[in-house]
Amino acid sequence: MSLTSDPPIDPPTRPDQPSDPAADPAAGPPAEKAAGPGAEHEALTVVPVRHPWRWVAIAATAVLVAQFLNGLITNPGWEWDVFAQFFTAPTILKAVWVTLQLTFYGTAIGFALGVVLAFMRLSASVFLRTVAYGYIWAFRSIPLIVQLLFWFNLAYLYKELQFGIPFGPGFFSFDTMNLVGATSAAVLGLALHQAAYAAEIVRGGVLAVGAGQLEAAAALGIPKVRQLRRIVLPQAMRSILPNAANEIISLFKGTSIVSVMAIGELFYQVQVVYGRNGRVVPLLMVATVWYILLTTALSVLQHYVERHYAKGAVR
Repeated sequence: MSLTSDPPIDPPTRPDQPSDPAADPAAGPPAEKAAGPGAEHEALTVVPVRHPWRWVAIAATAVLVAQFLNGLITNPGWEWDVFAQFFTAPTILKAVWVTLQLTFYGTAIGFALGVVLAFMRLSASVFLRTVAYGYIWAFRSIPLIVQLLFWFNLAYLYKELQFGIPFGPGFFSFDTMNLVGATSAAVLGLALHQAAYAAEIVRGGVLAVGAGQLEAAAALGIPKVRQLRRIVLPQAMRSILPNAANEIISLFKGTSIVSVMAIGELFYQVQVVYGRNGRVVPLLMVATVWYILLTTALSVLQHYVERHYAKGAVR
C-alpha cells in the first residue's frame, strides 16, 4: 500500500491494446451515444400551431377597412373637390397658425408653472404643499370652458385693479375692460388649466427617480441645483415625456373649445366657412385632416425626444 497521496499509476498498455474502447473504430459508438439525448425528438414530426380564428379576424377586419376606404372614395357626400378647394385656403392656413400659437403659449406657460407647482408639492414646507395642492385641485375640478369664460369676463368681476399696500391704500390703478382680450383670455385659461396637469406629470417623474441616487449625490457634496439638473431631470424625463406629449396633443385638439370666444382658430374658422356655404362634411374633413397631420408631426417629434433621453436605459 502506498504511503503517499499520489494517485495510483495505471499499468502501461500494450501498443496493440487501445486505452479507450471509444477510440477503437471497430468497436463502434457506444449505445448511449448512438441513441443520443435528442434522437427521440428528431424522430417526431413537428406540426406548426394553427390559428384559424386569427385568420378569420384578419379577413373580417380587412373587409371592413376595404369597405370604409371604398366609401371614402366613391361616396359623393364627402365632396372631395370642396375639400381640396378649402384645405389650403388662406383663411384656413391662418386659422391653423392661430391654433399652433395657442398650443405653443399654453404649453410653454403651463409647463413652466407646472414645474414650479410640482416642486412646491414636493417641498418640505406644509404651506407650499397645501397651496400647490389647492391650485391643482381647483383647476382640475373646474371645466376648461368655464375657466375660459371667467377670464374672458374678468372686467365684469373686477372693474379695475389697484397696486399698493395689501389691504391698504393703492398707489395706482387701471381699468380692466381692455386688459384681457379674447386671445389673452384663451392663452391664460389654457395655460393655467394645463399647469395643474403638468404639475402632476412632473411630480410623478421626479418621484420615479430612486432616492438612493440623491443620497449618493449628497454624500459626494454635489449642490442641490446640480443634482436636479444633472441627475434628477434626465432620468425623470423618461417618465415625464410620454404623459407630457399626451397632454400637449390634448391641448392642441382642445384649442377648439376657444371657438366659444369667437377666436379665429381652426375649428371656429371651419364653422364660419360651412355656415356660409353649407358644405358641412367637407369642411369638417378639412379640420380633421389638419388635426391628424399636426398630431402626427408632434408624435414624430415625441419619438425623437424620447429616444434622446432613453440613452443608456435598458428597454
